[in-house]
Amino acid sequence: MTMDEIIDFVDGLDGVLTVSATPDDGSSPEVSWGDTFFFYAPDGVMPTATQPFATVVTKNLPGDELSQLDRPGVFRVNIAVGKEEFARRTGYPAREFPVAGTDPSAADTLMAHPVYGAQGWLAVVNPDEHTGAATLELLRTAYGLARARYERRG
Repeated sequence: MTMDEIIDFVDGLDGVLTVSATPDDGSSPEVSWGDTFFFYAPDGVMPTATQPFATVVTKNLPGDELSQLDRPGVFRVNIAVGKEEFARRTGYPAREFPVAGTDPSAADTLMAHPVYGAQGWLAVVNPDEHTGAATLELLRTAYGLARARYERRG
């Protein structure tokens, strides 16, 4: 799967606000340039009190260098699947996600997010043959959770 295919898929879900950070948007910090953030915002207004339900990142961030996202053509899809789905997919509770013994740079491998795993985030570097279908399924799950949160608050 390409980064554009993933962005198009999520952007096509009803009520999604897709924000691609660029130097020209006037509000994104430089560290986020080139990355894409997905929010459930059916009114089209950027939420101020919520995190995105998924992101696509294209480079290392401070404290998150082990994924080696600075390699050419490498990106990572980060998905807030919630603690229940996290445990179902990984076999352990999010709060107990193992730091040692995993390779956050491994491509096409579903894994706990190297920084936000304890909050129920999963990640996939360059989803492809082994993780492509699961990535789309998990993006739908995260979308559903974000939509339900919005409706509860609304």
